[in-house]
Amino acid sequence: MGTTKIGKLAALCGLTVSIVLSGCGDTATPAGTAPAVAPTTAAGQPPAAGATDSAQALAGLASKVYSTGPYGETPAAATDITLTDAEITKVKGMNATAAIVMHYAGNDWSVAQVDGLKSEFTNLGINVIAVTDANFEPNKQVSNIETVLAKKPNIIVSIPTDPVATADAYKKAAAAGVKLVFMDNVPKDMKPGTDYVSVVSADNYGNGVAAAHIMALKLGGKGKIGIVFHAADFFVTKQRYTAFKKTIQDNYKDIQIVEEQGIAGPDFAGDANKVASAMLTKHADLNGIWAVWDVPAEGVISAVRTSGNANVIVTTCDLGLNVAIEMAKNGSVKGLGAQRPFDQGTTEAKLAAYGLLGKQAPPYVALNALPVQKENVLEAWKTVYHHDPPATLAAAAK
Repeated sequence: MGTTKIGKLAALCGLTVSIVLSGCGDTATPAGTAPAVAPTTAAGQPPAAGATDSAQALAGLASKVYSTGPYGETPAAATDITLTDAEITKVKGMNATAAIVMHYAGNDWSVAQVDGLKSEFTNLGINVIAVTDANFEPNKQVSNIETVLAKKPNIIVSIPTDPVATADAYKKAAAAGVKLVFMDNVPKDMKPGTDYVSVVSADNYGNGVAAAHIMALKLGGKGKIGIVFHAADFFVTKQRYTAFKKTIQDNYKDIQIVEEQGIAGPDFAGDANKVASAMLTKHADLNGIWAVWDVPAEGVISAVRTSGNANVIVTTCDLGLNVAIEMAKNGSVKGLGAQRPFDQGTTEAKLAAYGLLGKQAPPYVALNALPVQKENVLEAWKTVYHHDPPATLAAAAK
């Protein structure tokens, strides 16, 4: 995802955050019901309650760790995951195969993950024999895993749609000797070093913190806001919700959360549009809305446009193209916390090689979060996706 200049980002209130998250709950949450706010298990603590200097708080996010792994592990840095020339040569000689089993393939994050995985697997001489999309449906993902297993891959890299419903399928893969590496989420009752090699994650808690401070910065520390969260048993999105809400409540006493609504998909943009429209109708004085990731944020953007209230501020997580363009042209999206999916993918591929070699891997690896605003959106795009911004984004930024 390219390297962002820390000094330049500091001036833009868009510093990188150090790492984290993962794990998962056991009980699905009904749509429209807020998931329980988990206690913070951070190695680095959030900014002190009562703080009102949003820019300073954003700058202070640099090098903080906000979450631990699914079993309380301290996160290892992605830069610590390395292979020697001799190890790479050995892996190449194995003629290994890999399958990538996604939860959802319909966004820029998923595309970048797959791109990063394929890039590093190519470097390692590992052939990718399947890439699947479950469209956020656990039953479909179980079927995908079973189909993939028939191809007898040496490696599966995956993100479970549901940690309970998919667990047996992943356990079957592990029992067959497949080396498993997970993104963000891990299946229930599976242990690192025994059932899977490692899990790689972004700092979703940190991304939620970044989105909250940007919201407060753009509101001037005052206003009424709504929250559109993911009403599902998905730890990473729960962490974003928890982080955003707690950061606002603990630090900005003059910002009132007046409405919260969950969406369960699979039409996340459409569902978010409906929820946000209802919020804007009910609260004519609403000043801002936070959406849990970029696709729901697209629905919120549409609702804001339809409402005719151009002053409503939107923040979110994940640097998708549509929200990036909206931010670049100074539209309703004013900022977000971005993941580093390409780098996450390359790290997962290296960890898969650890599995093939029998090399001990850290159980949990995390990558820094990246606060993004209009001022650093083009540079952030290069950092996140490892290529120049598309022409549409570059044009919007002019």
